[in-house]
Amino acid sequence: MVTRPGTRRWREGAVVAAAFVVCLLGGTVRVEDTLTAPPLAAWLLALVSCAVLPARHRRPLAVLAATTAAGVVAQPLGLVLSPPVAAPALVAAYACTLHVPGERRAAGAVALAAVALLAGSEPLTGDHSWRDASRMGTVVAAPLVAGLTGHAVRTRRAYLAAVEERARRAEESREREARRRVAEERVRIARELHDLVAHQITLANAQATVAAHFFDARPEQTRASLRELVETTGHALDELRATVGLLRQTGDTALPDGPAPGLDRLPDLLESFRRAGLEVSVREEGAARPVPPGVDLTAYRIVQEALTNVTKHAGGRTARVELTWSPVRLTVGVADDGGTPVGPPALSDRPPGHGLIGMRERAAAVGGRLTAGRRPEGGFLVTARLPLPPARAMTHRFDTTTEEGRMPEANDAGRPGDEAAGEAT
Repeated sequence: MVTRPGTRRWREGAVVAAAFVVCLLGGTVRVEDTLTAPPLAAWLLALVSCAVLPARHRRPLAVLAATTAAGVVAQPLGLVLSPPVAAPALVAAYACTLHVPGERRAAGAVALAAVALLAGSEPLTGDHSWRDASRMGTVVAAPLVAGLTGHAVRTRRAYLAAVEERARRAEESREREARRRVAEERVRIARELHDLVAHQITLANAQATVAAHFFDARPEQTRASLRELVETTGHALDELRATVGLLRQTGDTALPDGPAPGLDRLPDLLESFRRAGLEVSVREEGAARPVPPGVDLTAYRIVQEALTNVTKHAGGRTARVELTWSPVRLTVGVADDGGTPVGPPALSDRPPGHGLIGMRERAAAVGGRLTAGRRPEGGFLVTARLPLPPARAMTHRFDTTTEEGRMPEANDAGRPGDEAAGEAT
């Protein structure tokens, strides 16, 4: 808690004035337990001992020593040393336990002050009476109680400061976490928009290029390309509308209208690229099986983005998709031939985007790894290794047969892609 300077000064003046009044009233007590007007010695003792109290925050040990010494000389001045007379020393003992570094050091200083006051309260003449013993006990106990009170206040302040510091750090952590989540959400939205729309726009561009290339020489093929262009742009608008509508929703009810795409929609995806002029073959090895939705979506998006990059940047017009299944991993590979393009020009003059970054982020999000680079024999190869859970762990999540778990082409007629591969060759 921050105290204003005006409030602090008012509090200091109140504490010093209260200690002065109590010390002065203590000087009115006589040995015979009678009250008289404060003598000059009481005035001097109160003035001297209270004059140093304002410095107790900066020099607590020196102020405690000065007020204790003033209390010790009370009896030689003809006053009765009692807790009221030692009131400035009690205030100094309280401040000492608050401001002296080290609890042992502060406790030792208060204990020494108590011993000194005990010695100063010893009667100078005569025998001890029960009244003297009681007074001496209260004199020695008073600074100890003040010190214990100061220690309790110090502990309480330290505890509150620690609580405030933890609250401040927690607030900073929440702010950092909120900023991190916002950044991650922005990246996720950008990646989703890129994956949902970019490949459609690329296909539309390729189909428009085909139509422009054959506009005069092959009118029928031009009309077919334009029809495909209309269909592709329609799909792009639908997906963009659905994505933006999903982003506009709020609350926990913001759910997509349909299931997320997966490998079961891979034939439709490949057919869209074939209509754009890219010959794609498929090869699958191993026994396919149901996979978690996250891995399924990631594999689909990686194939989608890799083929989009082939359409935009590769010189050749053929590509190959490979799916390799193992008990612990699904490996997805997409490669282009890197040859000389045939037909209309490719989109290789387009500047590079963020496709590879997005694919790597998707693979890493499901615990996988993606590599990409040029092949020695020419072309470009993208390989994603996506981990799969044990087959038993997926049994209770997918109630499907082996044929349902495979791609639609994977039937008794042969492996998927064999026919397409034959056509490509």
